[in-house]
Amino acid sequence: MSLYFFRISQGRYSGAADQPYECASRESAWSELTSVCADLIGGISRSLQKDAEWRMELLDEAKQPVFRIRLVAESVG
Repeated sequence: MSLYFFRISQGRYSGAADQPYECASRESAWSELTSVCADLIGGISRSLQKDAEWRMELLDEAKQPVFRIRLVAESVG
């Protein structure tokens, strides 16, 4: 089992988690990241400003990024 940490780039929950999350594999870590992100994304998207980016990362034990999910709001015109 490997230890992972969540990190969010902005908003109410921004920063890196102090408590690690234990996963059996990289695949299960990805699954957990997408599940947690899915729970948060509705509230995040309702308050996202124009030309802003929200990012959630899963970090390894050394707190280096393993996976990243980004939500980008762009003005295109």
